[in-house]
Amino acid sequence: MTVTQISAQELFRAAYQNRYTWDENFPGYTADITYKYDGQEFTGKVRIQADFKWEVSGVEDETAKKAIEGQTWEIAVHRVRRTFEQTHGENTFSYGETDNTGAVEIIVGGKSAGDKYKVRNDVVTLVHRHIHGVVVTINTFSIHETGAGYLSHTYDSVYHDPKTGEKKGGRNEFTDEYEKVGDYYILNRRIIRTETEGNVAIQEFIFSNLELLG
Repeated sequence: MTVTQISAQELFRAAYQNRYTWDENFPGYTADITYKYDGQEFTGKVRIQADFKWEVSGVEDETAKKAIEGQTWEIAVHRVRRTFEQTHGENTFSYGETDNTGAVEIIVGGKSAGDKYKVRNDVVTLVHRHIHGVVVTINTFSIHETGAGYLSHTYDSVYHDPKTGEKKGGRNEFTDEYEKVGDYYILNRRIIRTETEGNVAIQEFIFSNLELLG
């Protein structure tokens, strides 16, 4: 079936539903966390519950704790399963350009007007969203195929001011690794390489001893 035979909404819906999320039986889990940054190493515990509430404990350094909390929130929020209608029911979708990789641009109207995505082979390869007063642009370069949806493996993110277009902060490059624990794929390592005006900072988050709750 060619792109022109299906609507932009259906193409985007298929990619949206192909993302890997945790199902209604997800029991939650605990993990040990090791955070490495700037020659320092911090350790603690992470817990994400079945209702996706989470906590970080045992990390005394406030800056390190805040960094780990930020990543734990990211993990939880991206694995929540929401229907396409719950997330995009008030949006409309139309086709934009097709790039030289074959990725098709999906332009959003309605409630989230101004946002756009790119889709190739049922994978969202570009996200360009207005969120919390900034514009975030995420390019996905490679994925993990789980058999129950895909997870991003390598990707980047850049933030801009929505009014001026001015870049906010540096470009972040991510590499995510996953481990299957019981029936669930869980992040066990994330490296974030941030380049700001020629300077590179590297953060590494290692989640070990992953154990499902209950």
